[in-house]
Order: sequence, then structure tokens, then C-alpha cells
Amino acid sequence: MSKIIAIHSFRGGTGKSNLTANLAVAIALQGKRVAIVDTDLQSPGIHALFGINETITGKTLNDYLWNRSFIADTACDVTSDLEMNQGKVFLIPSSINTDEIAKILSEGYNVSLLNSGFQRLIEELELDYLFIDTHPGLSRETLLSIAISKLLIVILRPDRQDFQGTAVTVNIARQLQVCKMMMIINKTPSRMDFSSLQQKVEKTYNVPVAGIFPLSEDMAQLGSSGLFCLQYPDHPFTQILQQVAEKAIMN
Repeated sequence: MSKIIAIHSFRGGTGKSNLTANLAVAIALQGKRVAIVDTDLQSPGIHALFGINETITGKTLNDYLWNRSFIADTACDVTSDLEMNQGKVFLIPSSINTDEIAKILSEGYNVSLLNSGFQRLIEELELDYLFIDTHPGLSRETLLSIAISKLLIVILRPDRQDFQGTAVTVNIARQLQVCKMMMIINKTPSRMDFSSLQQKVEKTYNVPVAGIFPLSEDMAQLGSSGLFCLQYPDHPFTQILQQVAEKAIMN
């Protein structure tokens, strides 16, 4: 049975898109069919991780939302570009055209189209997993993504502002009766006590921590120019990622 996984953070700068892309690919490497939808329509960016430059060719999520295209026609098969031996990865990017972004901001769109579009993607692409890279904060599309997900992964940094905002996200997710939640703590300074940090977060939100990622100089140096888990398969960061992937599958 297919699973929708929404990955969200209350604030920007948490590394959400990077973790979404790498987690999706890590699961695809286990022979799964995976799609990633960039619903951050106001500030899309996950396409860069897959080597799609600033002149996105083909259809985007915006074309579907404006009734210019079927949702399946916006899916870009990026598997061959990733040189994977097994699994399948599709990317549904959002437009980076300034006029398209301005139109979304000024006119909005029918949010209910997202739900029907997600279901159609699952059916037509025969997906095992559909990942939703959400817009930070609490927009209409974010609330929908949280509501329809089978698993919500909330990403935060060990930062006071992140802690406060994440509390809002968790409370709303519970009101929306999300099936399951997990936490990922990212960009954690190496001097911090990871065990104490995990206990603090789990006690604060009553949500399990699936993984704690250290602040990685190697990740920063890569600069979103590729998939970290593919370029550094034996890196400690990738090992943590694989552990999180296993937990996401089990949940």
C-alpha cells in the first residue's frame, strides 16, 4: 500500500529540502518507486538537488494547478540521472518562473486540487511512497499535506525559535489527527550532548526522534549541487539517513 510522507519545518533554513530529497532516494535505493512533490510554490528549490537548472523544461506543478496539464505529465523521471541500480525516482517540481510565483502569491489556487493530484500520481506512477516537500510555516497547502499524510516528519534545529514554532506545528498536526509523527533534529553542533537533546525533544513534544544529524561541513561544501547519500554513501551522515529511512518504512 502506498504511503504519503509529508516533511515539514516551521521555519526555513532547517535543511528540509535536502533531507527530503536524500531520504526519498535512500528509500528508492531499496527498490521502491518514489515521487517527490515540491509544494513550496513560493520559493521552490528542491529541483537543484537533482541537477535541474534554473530553466526548468517541461511541465511543473503550477501547470497542473492552473489546469494546463495533467498531474502525471508534470512528473520528471530522474532515475537515470542519479545512476541508480534499482528503484525509481520521480520529481514534480514547482515553477521558478517569477511570473508564475507572482501569480500564485496574488491569485492563489484551488488547494483541493493537490489532494486529488497526489492520489492520481500514486495510481498512475504506481508509487510506493509519495514525499511532499512542504512550504515552511503553516500555509493552506501545508495544512492539507499534513492532513492527508500517513507519516509527518518534522525537522527542527536545536534553536529556541525552532522549538517554539515546532510546538505549534505538532499541536496542529494532532488536531488534524495525523496518523504518525517523527522528529528529525538537523544541523546539530558536534559539542552538544545528542542523547540529552533527544530526551529533551521527545519529552517536550511527546514525539519520537528518528535521527539527529550533526552540522556537516561536507554537506555545506556540496552546496545542494547533488544528492549527498549518493556522493558520500559511506559517510556518517548517510548512515544516519539510512537509519531514518528504515524507521520511515516501518512506520
